[in-house]
Order: sequence, then structure tokens, then C-alpha cells
Amino acid sequence: MKDVNLGIVGLGNVGSGTLTILAENGDEIARKLGFRLNVTAVCSRSVKTKTLPAGLKPRLVTPDWREVVASPDVDVVAELIGGTGTAREVVEAALAAGKSVVTANKELVALEGVALWRQAEANGVTLAMEASVCGGIPIHSVLREGIAGDRIETLFGILNGTSNYILTEIEDHGSDFNAVLAEAQKLGYAEADPTADVDGFDARSKLALLTSLAFGVQLAPADIPTEGIRRISPTDFQYASQLDCTIKLLCSARRVDGGLFVSVRPALLSKRAIMAGVKGAYNAVWSRGTFGADTFYYGRGAGPNPTGVAVVSDLMRVARSLRPEPAHRVPPFAFTSLTESKPLEIGLQKRPWYLRFRITDQPGIIRDLSSILAEHSISIDAVLQLPDLDKHNLPFVITLENSPESAVRLAVEKMGRLPFMVEPPLALPMEKGV
Repeated sequence: MKDVNLGIVGLGNVGSGTLTILAENGDEIARKLGFRLNVTAVCSRSVKTKTLPAGLKPRLVTPDWREVVASPDVDVVAELIGGTGTAREVVEAALAAGKSVVTANKELVALEGVALWRQAEANGVTLAMEASVCGGIPIHSVLREGIAGDRIETLFGILNGTSNYILTEIEDHGSDFNAVLAEAQKLGYAEADPTADVDGFDARSKLALLTSLAFGVQLAPADIPTEGIRRISPTDFQYASQLDCTIKLLCSARRVDGGLFVSVRPALLSKRAIMAGVKGAYNAVWSRGTFGADTFYYGRGAGPNPTGVAVVSDLMRVARSLRPEPAHRVPPFAFTSLTESKPLEIGLQKRPWYLRFRITDQPGIIRDLSSILAEHSISIDAVLQLPDLDKHNLPFVITLENSPESAVRLAVEKMGRLPFMVEPPLALPMEKGV
């Protein structure tokens, strides 16, 4: 059976991991496919300084991606650059040239995935994107095929390994956020500019993709309410522990009458929940279906090898589709069409809440806060205060009973204007059953 030839565009972490797997595991891959995957072209802006894995001898080595796409010696293009500029040009040009594409680019697929999918369909080729979410967890395949017979009601995810690593270190060692971030950058878990990770934007793109796969809707990432982890401190973990909770950057999507509640934000999570045990740079996805109930998926969320495995697995799937052509492909977004949608207004959602304050101590503080909560018909569940000698920067916590988020946000905004506040209150939803 004829081999399938690959063009790899981008030799960063993911591209390098992909090449290593193709080189070192090539015989095993050929045994599974019945033919070989040959890397015939590679492209990188710094290609002349790159050392390719032993055994790989591409005929074309170039800094110009156009040469890879145009090469008659390339059957499938792997776009492993990232971003939405050049990467989009690569994918669109490859699809227009009648070549299937594998990508690990969550930002591009979240923004333009449906348009690229339609372009692939029009040209009779495949767009494969398993590596775009959760690295080594085959979550696309799970939602697209593995549990496709179910009706997903709720989906939660820890989708950013950098944020999860930082929160784990703060919880386990009582470290300051900035100190842990600096260590994460030194270890290579966080970029020099960590904004996408710690402010939730990376996780937001991934959630937009998973929401399409799970619910058959097309959401703009910018429509998803998103908060990052910069304000989470060791104090918050101390109070969370008193409530038998931890804190995670949770990506959530819930089906309710009328639509979906979707969000990315730090939240308190019961330590009895399975996802509470997800530590360090790992990712996890939990889903609940109408018929199949709960399923849980866990693994490395990033890194050259776990993400490279996802890329190579996609390359194998696409290669199989080339010989012979299957009668019916599984759509890359699970549904044959996606309904354009927007999340429900997050303010309508009811949840218990954790409010953490830093105040200058004086009489009447609880009275004033309780009065504001009462104005908004919000009931207090508990008031917690750990011993602290600094009366000019005193932390304490109020937990709230099930309350509409809109009312909580209005109350918190008003509380933030009280003269004894050292900083605006921190408000986190409390999740009990993930």
C-alpha cells in the first residue's frame, strides 16, 4: 500500500515533539496503518539552526511554508505554528490546494474552525484538530465519537496546565502568585508573557471548542465570561480548606432551559469532587450525560510529547481516510452543522458564593456588609475569619447561599466602595459536584 507523505510547518515544541514521535515510533505506526508516514517536507523560520531527529531525511527543508503547501510530494500538511495570522494562511492555502490539514491551534480553530471545516468539505479533504485541546487527552474523539450517543448536559474542564500548576503551588506551599509565576516561567510551564494562561484566554479558546463538540453550537470566544487567577492568594486557599474546598480555574458549560451557561473563572470546588485531585500541569474534563451519566478524562495538558501524540494520531486518522476514501466521515465538530449561539447571560445563574475581603478593622463592618447583601435579597451562609495580627489589612470570608450572580456582582461592586476596604472584594462561585 502506498505511503502517505507529510509536510510539517512549525518546529517549535509541538513540531519538534511530533517529528520525534514520527522518527522514533515510525515502525509501530506503520504496523498499525499498514503503510508508512514519511516526512517529506519541513518548514520553520529558523530551520537552518534546527537539528532534525535521526532517521528523518525530508526532501524539502525551507523557511517558506508556501513551498511545503505547493509541493506535489506532500499529501497532508500539519500546521504547528500557532496564532491566527500566518497559521490561518497556511491552513487555508493547504485546503485550497486539496490537501488535508492537521492542526494543534486552539486559538485559530476556536475563531475560524467552522469556516475552515466548510472549506475542507468543499475541497473534499479533512481538517483534524485533536491536539488543539488537552494535549494528551483525546477529548475531541470522546465527544465526537466515543460518547456521541449521549446528550451532554454539563461539562467541566481544567484546560490550562499553567494555571493549574500555579494554583497547586500556591495551595501546597503557601507561595505568592508572582513568585510561583516566575518559577513556572523558569521551568517552561509559562511563557514570558503569561497573559493568555493566567488571565484565562487560552482556556477560553479551548472551552469554545469543547462547547461546539458537546452541544453543537458555535460560540465566539469573546462572548464567554472569563476571569483569570491573578488575585488568588494563599489566604483564599486557607479559607477554602475550612470549607472543605480547593480552588481551580474551571471551564464550565451547562445546558439549561433556554440555552447554555458558559464561563471560565476560578471557583471553589469541593475536595470530594474528582476534579479536585487534578494537580500540577495536568488537564481534566468531566461530563455528565442524560443517559450515560458521568465520565472523566485526565492527562497531560501540554508539552511536546503529549501534544505530539495527539498530532501524530490525527495524522494517522487522516492518512487512513486517504486510502480508501470512507463513505461517511465523522464531522470534526461532531455535528453536521453548528447552530450560531451566544451563552445565556451569566448573571441569571444561581450558585453559592465565596466572598473574600481585606479590610481595615473597625466596628460595624459585618453590619454594613450584611445590609448591602440584604438590599439585594442575598442570604449569608457563614462568616469565617482566621487569626491575623494586621488589623489594617485583615482578611475574612463570607459565604453566601444560592444566589443569582447578577445580584452578587451588584452587591460586591457596592461593597468595594466602602471606606474600610483595602482592595475590592474577591467573589468566586462554589462548585460542589464536579
